[in-house]
Amino acid sequence: MTAGPQGHVSICIVAYNNCDDILDCCRALSAQTYNHADIVICENGGAASFERLKAAVATLPDSPLPITVLLAPGNIGYAGGVNLCIAARPQSDYWWVLNPDTAPRAEALGAMVERLGRGDVEAVGSVLLLADDRVQSLGGRWRPWLARCESIGFGSAWPSAHDFAHVEAQVNFISGASMLATRRFVEQAGLMREDYFLYCEEVEWALRAQKRGLKLGVAPGSIVVHGQGGTTGSGAPVKVRPKLPIYLDERNKMNMVHDTAPWQLLVAGPAALGLLTMRYLARGAWRQWLYALDGWVAGICNRRGQPGWLGRK
Repeated sequence: MTAGPQGHVSICIVAYNNCDDILDCCRALSAQTYNHADIVICENGGAASFERLKAAVATLPDSPLPITVLLAPGNIGYAGGVNLCIAARPQSDYWWVLNPDTAPRAEALGAMVERLGRGDVEAVGSVLLLADDRVQSLGGRWRPWLARCESIGFGSAWPSAHDFAHVEAQVNFISGASMLATRRFVEQAGLMREDYFLYCEEVEWALRAQKRGLKLGVAPGSIVVHGQGGTTGSGAPVKVRPKLPIYLDERNKMNMVHDTAPWQLLVAGPAALGLLTMRYLARGAWRQWLYALDGWVAGICNRRGQPGWLGRK
């Protein structure tokens, strides 16, 4: 890609014992038409996983995008992994935060760089699609009084007519599955909060940035297929969904309210409790309701970081 705005992009991917996902993602990235980029992968799964991933990446065909694999000092969570990748590439012009269970189409990165080139936004998201080409998200909307995140356009057909000016007017966060941030965004907003460990860190990041006058956008030409929950199990059927994604999702939504508008807890707390009860008990998912309740209590109590029980499960 030679026309339009230029700048070096570092693609930041966080791994956790999911070598196959990483390899598939890297194969998709090798076809990007915008190739002023490199890939930085942070392995959170320990030294053995790091060595396996390095060896596997070395077997990939030659790619126009150089790949570096970093070993995290323990399981530092998604935000910690993203921050480590950004810190490893301090001279880049942009950082593309990308989930490992994604398959970006060839024009995905170029379309995001092109959107940022208009100069009116400092971070931009992709159109996230499910495997059946329905929309997973055109952008995110945080509902503070309900302590809930909404995916704009979820379930709608693609391609179909969407008013992206209207979408951008509604967006107040960008999914961490695919988010391209400028240097100005990172310098003025700072890095992701690592005390969230997993889930909602990108929501808090975007809200913090907007408080500092930075704006968000969406690139309609950036198409990324997202296999949601490939690492954590959050995409599993509700009755077999594991504790980690349920617990942290509910905990961190309440922590979001603590961090952004704590006076709203009197409404958001009961609202979130009612919504999680309807979500799980209405489906007969009693165990998952207990996981969610445990996370909700932890969030009300403002608990942070990696859950103490994680290493014991």
